[in-house]
Amino acid sequence: MFSSKSKDLPVPPPPAPAAPQPAKRGRPAPSIISADMVIQGSINSTGDVQIDGRLEGDVRSAGLVIGDQAEIQGEISAEEVNVRGKVMGRIRARRVLLAATAHVEGDILHEALSVEAGAFFEGNCRHSDNPVGDNPAGEAGKRNPPPRAVAESEPGSGLFAPLSPVAT
Repeated sequence: MFSSKSKDLPVPPPPAPAAPQPAKRGRPAPSIISADMVIQGSINSTGDVQIDGRLEGDVRSAGLVIGDQAEIQGEISAEEVNVRGKVMGRIRARRVLLAATAHVEGDILHEALSVEAGAFFEGNCRHSDNPVGDNPAGEAGKRNPPPRAVAESEPGSGLFAPLSPVAT
C-alpha cells in the first residue's frame, strides 16, 4: 500500500506571493475631525472632510459634512456642503444642504440650495454658476468697498461742511 517511490517525486515549489492589489479607484474615506477636537487654522483637502468638533478657520475641500454638534467659524468652499451643525461665516459651494438641525449665520453662494424645515439661516443666499471659483462675478467690490463720503457739521451753525472721503 505505501511504497517508497512517492518519496522520490519532486516537491512542487511554494506558490509565488500574490502581487499587491492596486488601491481601489474612487473616493477615499473622509478625513474626520472628531467631536472632542478643536482646530485653530485652515483645512485644505482634495477629498472629503467630516467635522464633528470645532474649527476656527477656513475649510476648502471636495465635500464637507458638518456634524450636529460641530461649530465652524470661518469661510467654507467646497463642491458639496451638508450642514447639520453651526456655521458662522460664508459658504461657497455648488450644492448646499441645510439640515433641520443646521444653524448658519453668514452668506451662501451656491449653484443649488436645499433647506429642511427647522433649519436656522440668517444671511443672504445667491445663485452663482461658479460659486467655488477664486473670484466669483460681483465679489471683487464687496471685499474692498470704495471709501464713503461723510458730511460734517460745524457746532451750532446748522450748516454742513463739504463732503470728505472717510477711509473704512
